[in-house]
Amino acid sequence: MENLPTFVLVHGAFANSFSFAPLQAELGLLGHRSVAVDLPGHGFQATFPAAYQAPQDLQALASEPGSIKGVTLAENTARLIDVLERAKRNGPVVLVGHSRGGITITAAGNARPDLIDRICYVSAWCPVDLDVNDYYAEPEMSEVDPAAFAPALAGNPAELGLIRTNFRTADPAALAAFRQAFAADLGDDEFRAFLNTFQPDENLDVGTSADRAQAATWGRIPKTFVRLAGDASMPPAMQDRLIREADALTPDNPFDVRTLDGSHLRWLVHPKPAAELLAGLAAL
Repeated sequence: MENLPTFVLVHGAFANSFSFAPLQAELGLLGHRSVAVDLPGHGFQATFPAAYQAPQDLQALASEPGSIKGVTLAENTARLIDVLERAKRNGPVVLVGHSRGGITITAAGNARPDLIDRICYVSAWCPVDLDVNDYYAEPEMSEVDPAAFAPALAGNPAELGLIRTNFRTADPAALAAFRQAFAADLGDDEFRAFLNTFQPDENLDVGTSADRAQAATWGRIPKTFVRLAGDASMPPAMQDRLIREADALTPDNPFDVRTLDGSHLRWLVHPKPAAELLAGLAAL
C-alpha cells in the first residue's frame, strides 16, 4: 500500500470537500486512498447566515458578515501544504485541483514541488501569462457572461470583503444561468442537489503575477490537464490556451492531456470515468 499514491483533491469556488464524496467512493473501490481538502472558510468553517435560510431575508443577507472575509491565497496554500506534508509520509502524492482550485495547487507547486509527484488540473485555472482575472477579458472567455449571475449576487463585495451568492434563489434567470454555466447536462434534481452543496461565500484573493506557474519549481512536477469538453464556464478554448502557455513555459515537461465529456460539474456527479482516469495516472 505504501507505493500507491494518495490523491489530494482541491475544490473550486463556493465548493468544499463534500462535492468530492462520490469521486472518493469510486477511487476507493478502485483501491486508491484520497483526501479532500477544505480550504479556509470552506466546509464546516463556512458561514451560512441565518438570512440564507428559508424564508430568506435578502436585505439582511446582503450585509451579514462572513468568516471567509480576508482569507488569502497564501492561507489557502498553507492549508494545502500542511495536508501535502502529511499525505507525503504515506508515499507518492497526486494533487488534483478543479476550477478555482487550480490557483491554489499552482501556488503549492511553486512553493513545495518536493511534496507533489504529479499535479492534475481538471478544467482548472493554471495562470502562466496572465493573472486569473485578466483571462476573463480574453477572446477564449468571450461567451462567458459574469453578469448573468447578477440576480443571485448578494451585497457589495467591496463592502462585505467577500463574494456572496444566493445559491438558494428561486429566480428563474439566476437558476438558468447557473445551469448553463455549470451543469447543462445534469438532470433537474442532480443540478439542484449539487447547487445545495455550495456555500454562499467565497474570498476575493485570486493571486497576482507572483502566483503564476514558475518554471523553476512548479515546472519540475509531472503534470496532467483533464479537459472537460462540455464546460461552459471555462470553455475548451480557454482550457487549451492554459495548456499551451504551460507547455511553452516548460517545453521539456509538457502537460499530459486527457479529455472527459461533460460540463463543469458532471464529472463530480457521475464520477466513474473520472476515477478511472485518475487511477490510471498512478501508473505514470
